[in-house]
Amino acid sequence: MFKPLLLVAIAMVAFAANSLLCRMALAHTSIDPASFTAVRLSSGACALLFLSFVLKHRVLTTGPYKNLWQGLKNNANLLGGLTLFLYALCFSYAYVSMSTGTGALLLFGAVQLTMISFGLASGERFKFLQWLGFILAFAGLVILLLPSASAPPLLAGVIMVAAGMSWGVYSLLGKKSSSALLATSGNFVYATVLCFVLGVVVHFMIGFNLVLDTKGLVYAIASGVVASGCGYAIWYSALPLIKSTTAATVQLSVPVLATLMGWAVLGEQLSLQITIASVMTLGGIYLVIKN
Repeated sequence: MFKPLLLVAIAMVAFAANSLLCRMALAHTSIDPASFTAVRLSSGACALLFLSFVLKHRVLTTGPYKNLWQGLKNNANLLGGLTLFLYALCFSYAYVSMSTGTGALLLFGAVQLTMISFGLASGERFKFLQWLGFILAFAGLVILLLPSASAPPLLAGVIMVAAGMSWGVYSLLGKKSSSALLATSGNFVYATVLCFVLGVVVHFMIGFNLVLDTKGLVYAIASGVVASGCGYAIWYSALPLIKSTTAATVQLSVPVLATLMGWAVLGEQLSLQITIASVMTLGGIYLVIKN
């Protein structure tokens, strides 16, 4: 039990760091969301491919794959790459207009609904206290979205919900993977290709100018290599060890972590509303996991 808990804890910190790095780049540098997404995905893909190559003897000799390419091909798929791409793109555009913690709460609220709906449809069931925990955690999200200074613009909120639904599907696909590292590496490659195809279309056919910024590039690379690449590989390793409903609920800890990071690093407001929502969310997660 200790191993899955440790893997989940590391992954949750990485997810929260992603929100912080994205907000830092898009609110405090001039890099545009499309460029941030492209650099994040491509740097993550490079890091994961390198890691796969370094560890290929251990990874491949214990499985049915003769080489790295075959391992990537058999573990990753276009749907995984597409959902990862949609998540990363919507995530970046939504964070232009909302705080770190608010965006994370919206994102993982949508993730939770997507994954729990699938889990319940597949036959997983909550006990009474788990349902109580789920309702308590979700109520915390609702409190956050009540009209106030911290409520995000409607369009940005919708885009972040779309990002959460995409990430939920991506996480569900990870439960079927036989190699977390190879699956994540291949999915990042697919997502990177899709991202650059979109970039070419947007720049040359629509005429939209992409904007790069040195600090923004550093944040994007850190997000891609550490928080995304390594974090997602660890998450994919944990997914087969836990239920879909548990995986969905535990991710609600990310908004709390992201809120605290945004407050500590960026000086974002830590209001009473956010504090109450965070306490309810953590309490709900505890009930779900404990039971």
